[in-house]
Amino acid sequence: MPRGFSLDRHGDLTPRTPWLSPSEVLKLFGMLVLVNVTLSCPLNCYCQNKTGLVQCHVLATQQEIPEDVPHWVENLSLTGSNISVLQGSFFRYGMHLTNLTTLQLSNSNIQAIESKTFIDLPNLTTLDLSNNPLESLSNETFFGLSQLETLKLNNALREASQKQLFNSPWSEALRNLRTLQLGGNDFQAFPKDVLDLRSLQNIYLGNNSIKTIDKETILQLKEMKVRVYLSPNPIICDCRTLEMIQWLKNTSQSSEAQSLQCFSPPNLNGTLVFNLKTESFKCINEELETASYVFFGIVLALIGVIFLMVLYLNRRGIKKWLNNFREACRDQMEGYHYRYEQDSDPRRSNASGI
Repeated sequence: MPRGFSLDRHGDLTPRTPWLSPSEVLKLFGMLVLVNVTLSCPLNCYCQNKTGLVQCHVLATQQEIPEDVPHWVENLSLTGSNISVLQGSFFRYGMHLTNLTTLQLSNSNIQAIESKTFIDLPNLTTLDLSNNPLESLSNETFFGLSQLETLKLNNALREASQKQLFNSPWSEALRNLRTLQLGGNDFQAFPKDVLDLRSLQNIYLGNNSIKTIDKETILQLKEMKVRVYLSPNPIICDCRTLEMIQWLKNTSQSSEAQSLQCFSPPNLNGTLVFNLKTESFKCINEELETASYVFFGIVLALIGVIFLMVLYLNRRGIKKWLNNFREACRDQMEGYHYRYEQDSDPRRSNASGI
């Protein structure tokens, strides 16, 4: 009987059915998975099922998130689109992105984010909204992101969105946030509202317009042990910021202190804060001079009070003296008036006597 053939029940030769080895079965299964992953990957996207990565370079004219994002995605990157309003429906209908932990939406021209947009992403730990011209945020924009640990808002917050963000109950929604990036948002001062985030560990504030950090904020930062990244910012280096300079030089909460530079006064422009000698500021002499002026003012005020009290206690004698003085003046004036009536022209009387 020829090899590869077998006899059927009628005694005829029939080709033998080939059996696959276990290794061949695994290879075939892998090819089927690869084909399935390839077919489920959205257009203009790169998908890697093994790492859960989906990277999409969306067309600039596209105003929505692709609907066919695979459900297994863990790290989703969507950049370069034109999503003017980020809606919750983008992540809601038919997507089931419950495994998603990282979402990058930078450079997508997002101007507004609707309420509860991310509520269907319960396991999201990293959200990147950098380089978007955000003008409008809802009070419940970050509702449902209780697991979020990193929020990136670099070059994203305009003046209107800053007010909406910090005046909303965002601290409760982001109660587990560890890292907050707010670089390049033209902050004129340290945003104190971020200290309501009790789990905050790192805050990035580079490329803003922060000149100093007040004493109260420094005390809160020390208490919370938050690491602060300030470089670059136009730091003022004088007696007004002495406490901040001493904190930056002695704390481990700012690893950038050694590269942080002074912006003003002009003679210290470009000087490293870490190299400053606070004794050269002569702040002690200025404080003493200010204290001297204050002490001198207090002494003058006391003298004035004592003088007024003396006048008040001797008011009767002073009143009597004023009455006597007035009477004396009146008598004197009446004498002049009487002599004038008796002899209105003294020169005439002198002439007649001659």
